[in-house]
Amino acid sequence: MTYTNYLLGLDVGSSSVKASLVNIANGECAASAFYPADEAPIKAVKTGWAEQDPEMWWRDAKSALAEVMRQTGARGCDIKAIGISYQMHGLVCVDHDLRPVRDSIIWCDSRAVSYGEKAMAKLGEDFCLSHLLNSPGNFTAAKLAWVRENEPETYKRIYKVMLPGDYIAMKLSGVPNTTVAGLSEGIFWDFKERRVSEPLLEALGISADMICDTVPTFAVQSRVSAQAANETGLAEGTPISYRAGDQPNNALSLGVFNPGEIASTAGTSGVVYGVLGKVGYDPKSRVGTFAHVNHTDDATRLGVLLCINGTGCLNSWVRRNIAPDLSYPKMNDLAAIVPVGSEGLTVIPFGNGAERVLENRETGCSIHGLNFNKHNRAHIIRAAQEGIVFSFCYGMEVMRGMGMEISRIHAGRANMFLSPIFRQTLASTSGATIDLYDTDGSIGAARGAGMGCGIYADSNEAFASLKKLDTIYPEAQLANEYQEAYARWKNTLEETIK
Repeated sequence: MTYTNYLLGLDVGSSSVKASLVNIANGECAASAFYPADEAPIKAVKTGWAEQDPEMWWRDAKSALAEVMRQTGARGCDIKAIGISYQMHGLVCVDHDLRPVRDSIIWCDSRAVSYGEKAMAKLGEDFCLSHLLNSPGNFTAAKLAWVRENEPETYKRIYKVMLPGDYIAMKLSGVPNTTVAGLSEGIFWDFKERRVSEPLLEALGISADMICDTVPTFAVQSRVSAQAANETGLAEGTPISYRAGDQPNNALSLGVFNPGEIASTAGTSGVVYGVLGKVGYDPKSRVGTFAHVNHTDDATRLGVLLCINGTGCLNSWVRRNIAPDLSYPKMNDLAAIVPVGSEGLTVIPFGNGAERVLENRETGCSIHGLNFNKHNRAHIIRAAQEGIVFSFCYGMEVMRGMGMEISRIHAGRANMFLSPIFRQTLASTSGATIDLYDTDGSIGAARGAGMGCGIYADSNEAFASLKKLDTIYPEAQLANEYQEAYARWKNTLEETIK
C-alpha cells in the first residue's frame, strides 16, 4: 500500500481548534476538521473579563487531529511536520511541571488596560513607541502585571509565561519556548535593542526568568515527545517547525510576505494587516505594529494591524433585527438595488466596544440621515456594509501615513468577502484591487511548517498551489460616488467623536 505524506496545521482560536492536513506532493488540503462543533465557552466572571482553560485547547486540538487522520487514513508517521496558528495576545502561565496555574486571560479581556497605561506613563511615550512600537496597552505583558498585583499567590507559582500557540507547542513537545514575533505581540520585545525589553519588565515588576527562550518562526523549534505521541497518534520526533499568531499567519496563508502587501479578513471582527519594510509606528498608537513571520535582524518585516471589532457583529445584528426572514445572500441581493451611498443614509459601525483606531473611544453604533419617506431596510443593509468598509478605509489612512502603499489586498473568499457589495465598495473606495483565495489559517500553518523544516525551499514553492478564486477591481465609473459617500461617513464619524 502506498501512503501519502502530509503537513499538519493547527489553528487555535477562541471559538474552536481547526486541524488541516496538506498533501506534500500536490500542496492541496486533504482534510480539515474543527472542534468543538459549537462555539467553545469563554468565561466572563466580571464585565470585561475573558478567560479560557488552556487544557480545553489541547483536548480540542487532539479531537480535530483525530478526525483529519480518520478522514485521510493517515498514520502518525505520515505527518512530516507541524505548524501552529493561534489567537494573539493571550496569557498562559505554567508552573515547573508545565501545568497551567490559572485559566488563560485571552485577547478580548480588557482588565489590564490601566496596567499598560501605568507602564506607558513610567517609561514615557517616546520610549514605548520607538522601542516597543506600541503602547503597552492591554497586551500580554500588562495582563501578567495584573496577575502579579491581584493574584500574588498564583504569581509566585509561575515558572514560564507564554502565548496560546506556545502552550500547544509545549504540550506537543514538553519544551516551553516562543518566538520573537510572539514576544513582540505581547509587547515584550525591544525593536531597537533586539532583545526582551528590560525597562518594560522593570516597569511592570516582572521577572525576566519567566520569559521563554526564543526560537525562529521557521525552524525545527521542538519535536513531538513520547507522551504527546501516545496521546495524539503522531510519531515521536515529528518536528514542530512553524508558529505564528492568527493575523500574521492569515497573511502568510494568503502569500503576504513583502512590504506593501496587504491581507484582510472580515469575520466577527475585521482586520487589515499590511507588511512594512522599515521600523515605524503610528504616533497615536491607533494600529498595532508587530514582527511579521519573516522579520529578521537583517530584513525588517513588520506587520501593521488594523482591527475593527464589530464587523461581522453588525452584519449579523442587521440580519437578526432588520431582515430575520432573509439569508445573507438574499440580504446582499436586496441591498444591491440601492445606489452607492445608500441615498444619504450613514451607519457608524463601532458597536462592539472601544476601538483602538479611534484612540480607544467607545462611540457605539449609530444611524444618521434616516428619512422615513425614502429609506427602507434595503438602505440599512447597504449602509451597514458601507459603514464597515469605510471604517476599514479610515484605518488604512493611518497605515498610509506610516508609509505603507496599499494597492492590492489579499483575502479569503469567506465571511463578508462573500458579499459583492462589501468587496466592491472596499475595492472602489480604497482604490485597491482585491484578490480572493481558497485558504484558511490551518492550511497556511501547515504550509509554514513545510517551510520551517525545509520541505519547501521558500515561500514561492510553499504557496505555488495557492488558488486564486476571483479578482475585484475598483469601479472607475462610480469612483466619485464612492468617495463622496466615504467623505460624508468620515465627517459624520468625526462629529460623533468630538
